[in-house]
Amino acid sequence: MESLSYPIGRFEYGKTYTVEETKSQIQTISALPSKLFNIVNPLDNNQLETPYRPGGWTVLQTVHHVADSHMNAYIRFKLALTEDNPFIKPYEEALWAELADGQGAPLDWSLQLLKYLHLRWVMLLNSLTETDLQRTYFHPETKRVFPLQEVVALYAWHSEHHYEHIHQLCSREGWITE
Repeated sequence: MESLSYPIGRFEYGKTYTVEETKSQIQTISALPSKLFNIVNPLDNNQLETPYRPGGWTVLQTVHHVADSHMNAYIRFKLALTEDNPFIKPYEEALWAELADGQGAPLDWSLQLLKYLHLRWVMLLNSLTETDLQRTYFHPETKRVFPLQEVVALYAWHSEHHYEHIHQLCSREGWITE
């Protein structure tokens, strides 16, 4: 079950990253909207309503979750860049996935949202200096201070994590061939 829940492994908190690693992670974030589009766009409604693992979200909920999560991340970056170690607002991602838009909004709404959100986010990320990447925010649930450099890595991981959920399902079900 671990490999279905964490197909690329768990994120490792507390690491530091080189400038080159951060640039690569920004590229991973940049690539996500088109990668998601390419894998989910051919799916039919029944396939979109298939959970990626037993007890997991459907493909549609997963795409909507990524949009919700990355919107929150973008705002957290802007807060950290304009305030001194701000407290960020946690949210109940599992409950968000159960709301009407998390279950029933058309797939294209979140794909388009991610496309344009990531264009702005990546523009912002590419403008950051090494000093900017050391700026932080405080997460009240984890009681941790997060430097933006680590958050870039986290969301590169998050991008690949959920993409791989969908990719593994599509491979298992024979919906794609490689």
